[in-house]
Amino acid sequence: MKSEVRIAVIDSGVHAAHPHVNGVAGGVSIAPDGREEADYVDRLGHGTAVTAVIREKAPEAEIFAVKVFHDSLATRIEPLLQALDWSARNGMHLINLSLGTDNPRNEAPLRTTVDRLVGQGIKLIAAHKDSGVRWLPGCLAGVVPVALDWDCPREEYRTSMLPDGRTLYHASGFPRPIPGVPWERNLKGISFAVANVTGLIARELQDQAG
Repeated sequence: MKSEVRIAVIDSGVHAAHPHVNGVAGGVSIAPDGREEADYVDRLGHGTAVTAVIREKAPEAEIFAVKVFHDSLATRIEPLLQALDWSARNGMHLINLSLGTDNPRNEAPLRTTVDRLVGQGIKLIAAHKDSGVRWLPGCLAGVVPVALDWDCPREEYRTSMLPDGRTLYHASGFPRPIPGVPWERNLKGISFAVANVTGLIARELQDQAG
């Protein structure tokens, strides 16, 4: 039997009944004022598409939806930090962050939280740089950094070495294909490169422990 891998997807929630998702193990919605609520249903679509990518590659993983995006794909730093803490309290092994901030004022609080979670053995997977933008927390030490590579097949990732010694993961920015929908009309971008890497790492963890 393969080992259980628990993944938090911090995003816009999830439509758990979507056939590409096939259910989730649970989740939480974190309101802008910090209230934790049970309604993690995705009404924007982004979190569902990200979760579908991960499910495709790690079908046996336990996925938890952590909703921080409600009316748009934007939130304040406080709900994001709370989402990270919720993920740690609930025993996640991997945290998918198909999101990021380029605001330098957010670096210090993110660094404190990231250091604490990495110290617990949790892998945070997030965008490193994209189109010249330095994304947080993906550029922080301890985070698994991801770069966009449109030429990389969706079934694999490529790696290179950063100056600080970390491995940089390069992955496709295409999501899971939707039958009848052309690539150019589907969602795509660095969010899905992150999700592709999360799914592949989850699969590797399961195989190593199986």
